[in-house]
Amino acid sequence: MSEWRPTLGAIVNGHAGTAFRVWAPAARTVHVSLERDGSLDERPLTREGGGVFAATFSDVAAGLRYRYRIDGGPPYPDPASRFQPEGVHGASMTVDPLAFSWTDGAWTGVPLSELVIYELHIGTFTEPGTFAAAMERLPELHALGITAIELMPLADFAGGRNWGYDGAALFAPAHVYGAPCDLRQLVDVAHALGLAVLVDVVYNHLGPDGTVLPHFSPHYLAPQHASPWGAGINFDGDHSGPVRAHFIENALHWIHEYHADGLRLDATHAIRDRGPRHFLAELSSAVHAAAPHRCLHVIAEDDRNLARIVVPEADGGWGVDALWADDFHHQLRRRLAGDDDGYFGDYSGSTQDIATTIRQGWFYTGQRSAYLKAPRGSDPSAVVPAQCVVCLQNHDQVGNRAFGERLSQQLDRGRYRAASMLLLSLPQTPLLFMGQEWAASNPFLYFTDHEPALGRLVTEGRRREFKRFAAFANEQERARIPDPQALTTFIASRLDWEERDREPHASVRRLYAAMLAFRRASLLPGNSADAATAHGIDEETLRLDRRGRGGGTIVVVTRFRDGAVQLARPAQCGLGELVLTSEDPRFTDTARPPELDDSGEAPTLRFHGPATVILQFARLAEVTAA
Repeated sequence: MSEWRPTLGAIVNGHAGTAFRVWAPAARTVHVSLERDGSLDERPLTREGGGVFAATFSDVAAGLRYRYRIDGGPPYPDPASRFQPEGVHGASMTVDPLAFSWTDGAWTGVPLSELVIYELHIGTFTEPGTFAAAMERLPELHALGITAIELMPLADFAGGRNWGYDGAALFAPAHVYGAPCDLRQLVDVAHALGLAVLVDVVYNHLGPDGTVLPHFSPHYLAPQHASPWGAGINFDGDHSGPVRAHFIENALHWIHEYHADGLRLDATHAIRDRGPRHFLAELSSAVHAAAPHRCLHVIAEDDRNLARIVVPEADGGWGVDALWADDFHHQLRRRLAGDDDGYFGDYSGSTQDIATTIRQGWFYTGQRSAYLKAPRGSDPSAVVPAQCVVCLQNHDQVGNRAFGERLSQQLDRGRYRAASMLLLSLPQTPLLFMGQEWAASNPFLYFTDHEPALGRLVTEGRRREFKRFAAFANEQERARIPDPQALTTFIASRLDWEERDREPHASVRRLYAAMLAFRRASLLPGNSADAATAHGIDEETLRLDRRGRGGGTIVVVTRFRDGAVQLARPAQCGLGELVLTSEDPRFTDTARPPELDDSGEAPTLRFHGPATVILQFARLAEVTAA
């Protein structure tokens, strides 16, 4: 790692004391108020260039609580606080990131082509809901075949529970999850197991409660760039330089101070920047330069299907490594669960359209979206499959449903197994949502813990969102939607780890483990544009061809009902072998495995219900040599 020199916050420097640095360009005076033995020790900071106030005090060490006063006004936490032990409205605490003894010096990360991402929410991943409790589950994820965990936003928020997208103290891990050293321990253990750690960050808006940035400067916000969640961030207006620097330093602090392997950027379509160099390009460049010897990943959540996001900056793009490509999820859910409200109405769920989505990485490449009433997407020919993160479920696609139902709660087990095996066969980067691997029975609901007045608005707004859906057209139905503010809503969202060893969950977990092992051992990574071909054989059958690591061709066939399917043999290949099916007796106690008949000119598969089958065809040259 390159040497890390933060420019914001309370910077502890061992015996040299602590430097306090804060940007408050309109202030006349800034004082730091140190809390010592129940009394306050207030000291002035010196104005430097660019609106920064700073001072170093040799008698301040790690563990001291402090706040800032601007022009004699009320005390505020540090906008770059590293820890808020009493929450975002309390005092900040000085933290020495160098005090932790890391053991990951030889860690170089996981390449993009090898990522299998597991998204989790620290507060509901385990019953204790802490970094320490999550750390205890990491060996199971590694054994399953996961190669990276993605932590939903960690920045501290108001209240005791939140998805994390209402972050207020952007540099401070949420105190309800544990102390900074606990997060560092989690990352260190993950690296020892071979797991990369991605941190979800929110740079498109600030949380509605507890955010102090606007108290230090009104230039942080850009009301003209309104987002669905409030004013956007000022990345392109007057005084935007220090604002950009603040958020880029936040990104780098996760890389340097917590050894994170990258960032997932929330809703980048809501980041507005009309300047000469887009903020995402500047951020991606800074992250990649932070540790050139490590595989660092910047992944954008963006609903625009813009190839420019992942094109290198030298070629006119923004240099982000990968992006969430939602079209695959939307096509599968339309096909499997029949969703047609909202943006799902833009998708047919036909095998032909699913195949097109797989081949291209996304479906919309510029054609008109009826939902948006405008064209959507761009040409993805410069995007390799691994740069598209795809899923059957994620926190949004589960939690934004009225009752937080998981896909496994809406499908019969056969279709769920078939879809799961298809997902893990794709050349794109797969993302699993916590508990998906055993078809967890609990929902994942939207939950908050705001102060009462704001909480009421959130509850009302949540229920109002569903007014446009046919199932919630009347007020009585909307009243059934769980209250985000209720503690029971949060508790219901916790994973029940005990059920993973019981049926029918244990057999689903065995399928995920087997499929991830097959993916790792047998499929070439999706880091080339021709990594796979896909097409719809008929209205019920999807075929995916991929190159195998040992040569030959891997053919994945997903059928959504019973019936016989005749396959064209892959070019230059001999007889096929059925190597894995979602109807294997290991994965279900009602197994009806499809049968392969390869005695004729063309192989035939007979399905007894929905299933995915994996066939391996050796090349004729290899067969002859043998």
